[in-house]
Amino acid sequence: MLAAGTTGFLTSFALILAIGAQNAFVLKQGILRSHVFWVCLTCAVSDAILITAGVAGFGIIVTQFPSLPRIMSLGGAAFLIIYGITRFIAAYKGGDQMALSSKQTALGATIMICLALTWLNPHVYLDTLGLVGAVSTQFTEQAQKVAFGIGAVAASFVFFFSLGYGARLLAPIMQTPRTWRILDVLIGLLMWYLAYGLLTS
Repeated sequence: MLAAGTTGFLTSFALILAIGAQNAFVLKQGILRSHVFWVCLTCAVSDAILITAGVAGFGIIVTQFPSLPRIMSLGGAAFLIIYGITRFIAAYKGGDQMALSSKQTALGATIMICLALTWLNPHVYLDTLGLVGAVSTQFTEQAQKVAFGIGAVAASFVFFFSLGYGARLLAPIMQTPRTWRILDVLIGLLMWYLAYGLLTS
């Protein structure tokens, strides 16, 4: 049980550790101290649903619908391109620095962006339904599978809440428009790089 849970935790943590669109968004919201709890919870719960489905063998759906990965790739790439453009516009205007002390995006809009970055990203399905699900197959007993799933879900909660609330440590160096412009440009480039990867995969 302990070995299965530990394997699940380490597998999930390693997969979500890589910087991606979702993580960049959580980092940004954490620096802004804007709806951090709800953003972290949304990401963690979304991962929990997908991980549970992966461990339960839901990944077989992908084999039943071969065109599904390509459809998800195109939709995800389109969203990442658009979101990247919004970051370049924000960098040009240099207005996000003010958010650290005043303006705040509405919770509903923030959660919608968070959900889109999560559920429109085909790599999320590959990691959760595919890879996590595949690793879980080494555990044949039901109790071990449950322990593996709990460990994997726990890693997601630990990671996102650590990233979201730990990001505020960067707040002191994010007080100038220049640093915000740099961050927005980097996020924009990352979004386009990920979109390119989806379109060429």
